[in-house]
Amino acid sequence: MTEREYNECVRTYADNVYRFILKNLKHEEDAKDVVQTSFEKMWRNRDEIDPTKSKSYLFTVAYHQMIDHIRKVKRIQLKEEFSEQTRVQDRPASNLKKVLEEALSRLSETQRSLVLLKDYEGYSYDEIGQIMGLSESQVKVYLHRARVQLKEYLVKIENVI
Repeated sequence: MTEREYNECVRTYADNVYRFILKNLKHEEDAKDVVQTSFEKMWRNRDEIDPTKSKSYLFTVAYHQMIDHIRKVKRIQLKEEFSEQTRVQDRPASNLKKVLEEALSRLSETQRSLVLLKDYEGYSYDEIGQIMGLSESQVKVYLHRARVQLKEYLVKIENVI
């Protein structure tokens, strides 16, 4: 991969990768860090990357960086104490976006990534398999199970209201 091809890859896929990571992490700065690290890794390995497979390589690296980040955050659990006056009250609102985000948050990391890659980003089963290190049939099965879980949550009236 040449410098020009790398720059073209950054221009073409940076927003997609960021959006995918942000949907999973739900924290802008962490998502930016993961994406930046992914592009750095791609730059360091650019000589071994086939330019026609740069999209798959980038999403694979970003996915693995995100998993590493999640594992690191789980190990570092910060506990903060709030007084009653500083505690933020989350009032329920019938907002479709919030309902969908809540439904997605109930999925496992793998299921959420599969749904986002397929339904939000539009990747094929084969591409998703390459990104996540799964076979095409595993992708289909896991994705089906994730959609069933989403449907079960979304059809309950108390979750939507």
